[in-house]
Amino acid sequence: MTKVLVVDDEPQLLRTLRINLSARGYQVITARTGAAALRAAAAQRPDVVVLDISLPDMSGVEVLSALRGWMTAPVLVLSARTEASDKVEAFDAGADDYLTKPFDMAEFLARLRAAVRRAAAPAEPAEPIVETAAFTVDLWAKKVIKSGSEVHLTPTEWEILEMLVRNRGRLVGREALLNEIRGPFHQGAANYLRVYLAQLRHKLEDDPSHPAHLLTEAGMGYRFEQ
Repeated sequence: MTKVLVVDDEPQLLRTLRINLSARGYQVITARTGAAALRAAAAQRPDVVVLDISLPDMSGVEVLSALRGWMTAPVLVLSARTEASDKVEAFDAGADDYLTKPFDMAEFLARLRAAVRRAAAPAEPAEPIVETAAFTVDLWAKKVIKSGSEVHLTPTEWEILEMLVRNRGRLVGREALLNEIRGPFHQGAANYLRVYLAQLRHKLEDDPSHPAHLLTEAGMGYRFEQ
């Protein structure tokens, strides 16, 4: 039975989610404050966390950052905040998905199932080869092949591509990408990302002006799709 920790300070929403999740076979744990959420997570070890950003005692982002210090379970953020900056902050803190209130219950359940499936997916093989219609990435050999020839990438270009490919299908927030990359990115200059992504698209995409694999999520980050 999948164990879900639901963290929200709205009693009616907690009750609604408990009823809907329990009816579908989930084991549901609830918490109404950030402190209670951290205690419940440590004691119950949930398989997935549903987390509101606005909590009475601390920010949900603070809770998320604390959880990410030791827990790898997927976190689905629920929030009435719709600004891109709020979403970016949540993703950079380690959120796996973000759903704005009010939300459709069917969509919520679908996203929850998807998060659980991703978490349960088998680990990558020791020598993963990721193929797209335009190019092939060999994560073990650290090289890219396009049209039968190896593509020369700079160390920074490879680091960006590798992080995106290892998180394929998932949004990688700009700050998370900046923090992962060495060199000038330590200055937090997001313009570098745009420059390097443009270079990667020019080298790898069949149509760099209409990329199919190295995608930009406006105001949020980047995503690699096969």
